[in-house]
Amino acid sequence: MTDLVRRATAVGLVRDWEDADGNAQRVPDDVLAAILDRLDPTPPEAPFLSADAGTAIDLPADATGAVELHFEDGGRATPTRDASGRLPPLDRPGYHRLLVGERAYTLALAPRRCPEPPPRSWGAAVQIPALQSRAPRAFGDSGALVEAAEAFGRAGAHALAISPTHALFPADPTRFSPYAPSTRLFHNVLLADPGLIGVPLPPAPAPALIEWESAARERLQQLRAAYDLAGEAARSAALAFRRQRGAALEAHARFDALHAQLGGHGWQDWPSAYQNPTSDAVIRFAAEHADDVAFYAFLQWLADLGLATAQRAARERMRVGLIADLAVGMDGGGSHAWGARDELLTGLTVGAPPDPLGPDGQNWGITALDPFALERTGFRPFIETLRATLAHAGGIRIDHALGLQRLWVIPAGESADRGAYLTMPGDHLRRIVAIEAQRAGALVIAEDLGTVPPGFRDELARRCMLGMRVLPFERDADGGFTDPAGWDEMTVAMTGTHDTPTVAGWWKGRDIDWAWRLGRRSRHADAAADQAHRDVERAALWRAMGETGTPPAEPPLDRVLAHVAAAPAPLAIVPVEDLLGEEEQPNLPGTVDEHPNWRRRLPAPTEQLLAQRDVARRTDLLTAERHG
Repeated sequence: MTDLVRRATAVGLVRDWEDADGNAQRVPDDVLAAILDRLDPTPPEAPFLSADAGTAIDLPADATGAVELHFEDGGRATPTRDASGRLPPLDRPGYHRLLVGERAYTLALAPRRCPEPPPRSWGAAVQIPALQSRAPRAFGDSGALVEAAEAFGRAGAHALAISPTHALFPADPTRFSPYAPSTRLFHNVLLADPGLIGVPLPPAPAPALIEWESAARERLQQLRAAYDLAGEAARSAALAFRRQRGAALEAHARFDALHAQLGGHGWQDWPSAYQNPTSDAVIRFAAEHADDVAFYAFLQWLADLGLATAQRAARERMRVGLIADLAVGMDGGGSHAWGARDELLTGLTVGAPPDPLGPDGQNWGITALDPFALERTGFRPFIETLRATLAHAGGIRIDHALGLQRLWVIPAGESADRGAYLTMPGDHLRRIVAIEAQRAGALVIAEDLGTVPPGFRDELARRCMLGMRVLPFERDADGGFTDPAGWDEMTVAMTGTHDTPTVAGWWKGRDIDWAWRLGRRSRHADAAADQAHRDVERAALWRAMGETGTPPAEPPLDRVLAHVAAAPAPLAIVPVEDLLGEEEQPNLPGTVDEHPNWRRRLPAPTEQLLAQRDVARRTDLLTAERHG
């Protein structure tokens, strides 16, 4: 073993790994060296400890002396170690302070399982900006989400999975992907609906594709007018929220105000005096632009109010309500990196190696929480992120949950295949998820698609973190479709996701049209061969559904929905596009401007869509199958 490989192994970089097709892969030495140069594995002063409730607790080998445990509720105990040096089992989940001799540790004691999902339920998945509301608007917002929650609840759904609501860049409307946020600690203010405080937005054209640059600028101007018109009750509530959220919200609001003044892609483009959030220049700016800073803090309160209102509306008829989506990382030029850059990976982006979802690999161009910094900070940034996401939700979907175990990290400027897996503190992260989910009473969905580490799905099931079984990916060794009756029980059954072709689009080969239009990699010689292979796949799915003869030309949506809904999973989630028979998917992985990602609108308000005869028949079908 060379010194390079030895050092890489010591910090958790994986040199040899197996891809999604089972082929052995090896990371080149120059890639390992480049990643090593960007990591700071300085250990914490005292390790963060975690354990499961009801099991013996291992202590560090060098932890000697008397043991004293201070529970977070104020209680105390002096447990005695057993012959092997472990502490006896405890059944008090939470974050406790453990004293061993002269050293202090944080002990995260987790419930063994996350909250159980309700039995045999179904839900829908929507992209919030795609929603139409009764009053025409340029894109969907929390008001449209309230209407959607009410409509789906009346239709028999018990969950509504939503796109991430993380804060974006209000001063730069060209950056509208919900998976590349400025920070995950706050919300996208463009989704705020001032109608909730009695200042309705004026009607606006609702085109089939969102024109984000013009629409976002106009919405921000409307929100500023609403801020100026807000009554005393709203201003008092917003001020209380601002005080409660403290320094973190203050820094984020200052970032948004600065970005509006200074422009640039992010804080790295600003004059050096403004790159430090505690600098004299920033403090002077905040004083001189106090009303601008207050405006952005006010919008955070209004966005939070909108999500709270939507969850209340959902829970009137739903067992779960909103399922929030936690993006895997954030933009390195955003407010989190500006205010707490030592918490994030620097000089590295994250993504995924080539796999069936992204044949060319994926470089998402974002950064993520640094595993070594997490250890040094007692995992505070991760805990705060979960709490922000779960504040108004009955469930959480963890995007790319494989990142709880390992992250595919790529030196900045390199392509997706020039990366390596960096091991994450998975046991600690999963236990923290369990603690926070239990406190919120929220179910957990862990997106486990892609190149999955051995044993990872078994660990998710053991902890009641529901994996995802998505129809296009559930194949046997010969490429045939597996019977949903045999899918894992501790999962969510899905017809598709925002990243996959819709059922109608797949049936008609719309994804193939896009792939060849964009010159993407294919296993087939030309578009005709690709479509011919899709004919074979359609026939295979038709047979898997128990049908005979030639598959119909039109997508058999009812049959596909019933097929997936029959899975033993406690929850089935259907993208709204599949309820409607839409052919276009919300997002095409691996593209930025080539495909209209995150721009498509639904054709009518949710209530009207669900009242259509074909759509109502499908929601009735799902309700009968899942609740009957």
